[in-house]
Amino acid sequence: MRLLSILILVVLLSPTVHGQTLQQKLRTTSLDSQFVVLNLQSRNQDADFKIIRKSNLDIIRQNVKDSLSKYKKQINELNGTANNSAGSIKSLQDSVQTLSTSLAAEQEKTDSISFLGIPFSKGSYHSMVWAIILVLGAAFFGTLVAFRKAKVDTVESKNTVDELQEELQTLRKKAMEREQQLKRQLLDEQLKRNS
Repeated sequence: MRLLSILILVVLLSPTVHGQTLQQKLRTTSLDSQFVVLNLQSRNQDADFKIIRKSNLDIIRQNVKDSLSKYKKQINELNGTANNSAGSIKSLQDSVQTLSTSLAAEQEKTDSISFLGIPFSKGSYHSMVWAIILVLGAAFFGTLVAFRKAKVDTVESKNTVDELQEELQTLRKKAMEREQQLKRQLLDEQLKRNS
């Protein structure tokens, strides 16, 4: 009798223990595996139908509901993150655009030089500076040549003046000598006439 009561108790408790392990399995596994376990543990009524315990169905329904709410929450979080990322991307694109504009302005400033209030590109500015240097060099060379010629002309004029002064001195001496000679001759003639 005792054996019979133990056996009945085991038989009665067996589905409960078995149901608890099934319910534990249903609570701890993924949704797909929960449906597989539920399908295996359900009794066949005929080829197309199975009998499922209401408690197991409630557990699956609650798990699906929890999973859906978790996934909706994750989707909302991901959408929020995507919106934040889109805002960050937009602000970064605006920053890049601003920096590109600033860079273009700075490159234009560095590529041009202002001369007498007129902006020039570096190439034309360098060409203009070299043209000014060449013109000033040619003017300096022309001035140097003119100065050299003027110096040569001055030296020649000075030499000519010196020669002319020497000739003039020579002519004066000759003129004085002649005058003295003429005066002597005149004196001699006067003395001859007077005597």
